[in-house]
Amino acid sequence: MSIEIKVPALPESITEATVGAWHKKAGDGVKRDENMVDLETDKVVLEVPAESEGVLKEVLVKEGDTVEAGAVLAILEPGEATGGGSDDDSDKPDDAADDDDGKSEAAEKKKSSNADDESPPASPAAQKLMAEHGLKAGDIDGSGKDGRITKADVQDAVSSKESGASQSSDKASEKSRPAPAEAQEDLEKEDRAAISATQDERLEQRVPMSRIRQRIAERLLDVSQNTAMLTTFNEVDMKSVMQIRSTYKEKFEKDHEVRLGFMSFFVKAAVEALKRFPIVNASIDDGDVVYHGYYDIGLAVSSPRGLLVPVMRDADQMSYAEVEEKLGEFGQKARDGKLTMEELKGGTFTITNGGVFGSMLSTPILNPPQSAILGMHAINERPVVVDGEIVIRPIMQLALSYDHRLIDGRDAVLFLRTIKELIEDPARLLLQV
Repeated sequence: MSIEIKVPALPESITEATVGAWHKKAGDGVKRDENMVDLETDKVVLEVPAESEGVLKEVLVKEGDTVEAGAVLAILEPGEATGGGSDDDSDKPDDAADDDDGKSEAAEKKKSSNADDESPPASPAAQKLMAEHGLKAGDIDGSGKDGRITKADVQDAVSSKESGASQSSDKASEKSRPAPAEAQEDLEKEDRAAISATQDERLEQRVPMSRIRQRIAERLLDVSQNTAMLTTFNEVDMKSVMQIRSTYKEKFEKDHEVRLGFMSFFVKAAVEALKRFPIVNASIDDGDVVYHGYYDIGLAVSSPRGLLVPVMRDADQMSYAEVEEKLGEFGQKARDGKLTMEELKGGTFTITNGGVFGSMLSTPILNPPQSAILGMHAINERPVVVDGEIVIRPIMQLALSYDHRLIDGRDAVLFLRTIKELIEDPARLLLQV
């Protein structure tokens, strides 16, 4: 009896999803619990595993379709996952086998004939170059949208022809089977390469915004319209933290099997500052102020799908090693598309580090319903005055954006200054002074 593969129950507050990449096609064999298709929501990517071993009989939705919970995605025929018909012709009469061979040969000829009639489209520049070198469209793998052949594709084919080794099929195979963690990133790189290669042809490409990008746009617009966001700045001398890190990083990594970075210091400093200024850890709910007696720190991480903010819960109870380990886990899950809804929910305060990309200064945008966000930036050596002398120190710019409806400027400035003092004198973190 056939099995309907349906959209699983979606996380709370999510009503629909977009069909992402199909990892199986009709006729393919699948094993139990093997992922068949990805569903993209505005927060996470959900995998739809096979409920039983069998053959994927029919695919009912295509990539890009919008589906709701419970919608049927495909039909699975239970049984042995052969992925196709039997190869055993021992029970067939010889003439039947010959007849099959004849049919197969005819089908191949027809397929070959149709291939020339259904050649992928080529740009004008590509057509001209193909004519000059006696190439056919069917001999070239197009890297443009919908398989469009670009001038760069023809140039590659010409080079391969001259060298006597065509690599087009290998390239196509590599493009069709990217590693799961890099699939979206590879696709974006190919899009950029295709557009770059055809700039002289004045082409345009229109693609729908992903659900997560739409959600990011909605939230950013909501922040700008519904909060009184203000940003205050300061700078911090990173010399002491860098000395500690240099002195103990090897032993720290040996003992805890995780690298010692700067983020754990800032998480700990932020928690201590939040304890001293609880209004920064609060949020507005309708006409009420909600004070949170816990410290759930959101850490902004980049992913192929966009910026995500997983939450490090009860950060005040975590050691430096646990903070670094959790941060590494979040980063890997974000790259693999494995972050769960539970890991992305909640949070009382957020830290974002644009410094890893070289940002000198920015005004980070609030992550509602939180009332404040700390922005870290690149570390640069600068001349500063210390005890009346000019010295060179590693300086990082800090930015604190906050909702002025709830947090006064005084509290915001003192909160940021507290973080500065704790980072410049890390012993205060240990002594909590």
